Amino acid sequence: DDGAARTFRRPHVHKQMFADPRHSRIVLINPTRTERAGAPAELAERRCASFALLPGIVENFRMSALAVGDFDPSKMTNRAANSINLLNADVVTFWRDAEFGSMAAGEGNFVFLGGAWLEEEVLVASLEGVRLGYDVRLLTDLSSARIEADRALALDRLALHGVLPTTIRQAM
Repeated sequence: DDGAARTFRRPHVHKQMFADPRHSRIVLINPTRTERAGAPAELAERRCASFALLPGIVENFRMSALAVGDFDPSKMTNRAANSINLLNADVVTFWRDAEFGSMAAGEGNFVFLGGAWLEEEVLVASLEGVRLGYDVRLLTDLSSARIEADRALALDRLALHGVLPTTIRQAM
């Protein structure tokens, strides 16, 4: 060490704009966990409307949709529930589970991640995916925060790690 001051520079991150649906997945963490008490009704309605789009995405783009954690198909429409496969794995370490598949981290391999709780399991799972080299996109309309005041903090932290926010409609 020559004693010179070192400056930290964030590496330039180039993000591919569009996902290749043949190499992308949707992963929903605790997708049927109920909204917290006192949550605005419009949040639940928005999530419900976004879940209704999921079957069309799975069918039209031939993407797989996986659920990890709290998944009760009876809490969704039959069509939405039938488009999601349950991944019997831990909500944070599912990335390494054999059932997750052979999707390798790399350019063009996107994981669209959403679920509950944004500032807890979704945040940690997203950061783990980035650490492993996956290009993670956060489905904000399918993500709910346990504590709404922490939502912006979680989104800011994810942005620092290159996790771009999107919605299911924008991803289509």
